[in-house]
Amino acid sequence: MPLLSVSHLSVEFRLPHGHVKAVDDVSFSLEPGEILGLVGESGAGKTVACRAIFRLLPGRRGRIASGRIDFAGRDIARLPERELGAYRGRQIAMAFQDALLHLDPALSVGEQIAETLRFHRRLGHGEARRQAIELLGEVGTPEPARRADLPPHRLGPGDRKRAMLALALACSPKLLIADEPTRGLDISQQAQILRLLLDLRDRNGMSLILATSDLGAVAQICDSVAVMYAGRIVERATKTELLEEPLHPYSEGLIRSRPDGVCAAESLRPILGAPPSPAELVRGCRYHPRCTYADDGCRFGDTQLIEISSWRATSCRRWQLLAS
Repeated sequence: MPLLSVSHLSVEFRLPHGHVKAVDDVSFSLEPGEILGLVGESGAGKTVACRAIFRLLPGRRGRIASGRIDFAGRDIARLPERELGAYRGRQIAMAFQDALLHLDPALSVGEQIAETLRFHRRLGHGEARRQAIELLGEVGTPEPARRADLPPHRLGPGDRKRAMLALALACSPKLLIADEPTRGLDISQQAQILRLLLDLRDRNGMSLILATSDLGAVAQICDSVAVMYAGRIVERATKTELLEEPLHPYSEGLIRSRPDGVCAAESLRPILGAPPSPAELVRGCRYHPRCTYADDGCRFGDTQLIEISSWRATSCRRWQLLAS
C-alpha cells in the first residue's frame, strides 16, 4: 500500500481577473522509503503541489479545487484545520526553498527547533535544547551548539538549509517534502545536502519528495520521477527510464539542456521559448508551442497521460517517435 497517493489533484488561485489553476489534474503515488523527484522549470507547479500535500496554501487565495491526497490510508485533502496538527510536522514535514523566509528572524535556529519539540513532543526546555543541538549535528551542521544560538541571517546558505532540514525532521516524519534543497548552494554544499537526504532515508526509512529543477540531483538520489510542465504531470518513470529513454519532448529537452546530459560529441540544445503563464489557456498539449515534434493533433487534441506500464506514463501522443 502506498504511503501517499495523490489522485487528480487540482489547485486554484483567485486573482483579480478570475481563477487560475496552478496544478491541474495531478496524480502520483509514493511507497514507504521511496524518493520521488518532482521535476520541472520554475513555475511548473512543483511548489504549489507540495504545499497542497502539506496543506499550506496561501490564505484565501489558494484552495484545493478537486482531487484526493491519501496519506497512510486517509484523505487529508479535506481534513479540517483543527485535525491537521496530527499530520503537519509530525507525520508530514516540509523543508521550504527559502530558509530566510520561513525561519523566524527574531529567534535563534536552536530555539526554533526546540520550540517545535516542546509543542509536538511535550519536552521540557533543557531536553528540547539538547535534542535541537543533536538534530543540527545529525544534519551536518559544524559546531552545532554554537550555531544553535545564532539567528538565521548569521548562518551561511548551507547551514540555513541544514537548519531548515533539522526543523523539518524534529518529529521524525514518515514523509519529508524538500523544495529545491540545493538551490543557491555551491557544488560541494549541494553534494553534502543530497548525501544527507539519502542517508536520512536509509537510516530512518522515511519517504521523500524532492521538488527540483536539477536533474543532476534526481540522478544522484531519486528512485522515480514525475516531470511537471505548466501545472500538469507530462511524464512518470523510474529514474533510469527517464534519463536513458525519455518519452516526452519536455523531458528530453531538460536532459539535453544540461552539460552532463549529452554526449561529448553533441552540443547543448536549450529549450526555446518559455512556459505559459497559468493564466494563459493553451489548447491541446501545453508544450506544443516549444515542441519540435508537434503536429496539428498536438495543438488541438487530448493530452491525458497514456499509461505505458504500471508506473511509466507520458502525455505525448507521439511518444513512439522519441522511443524509436
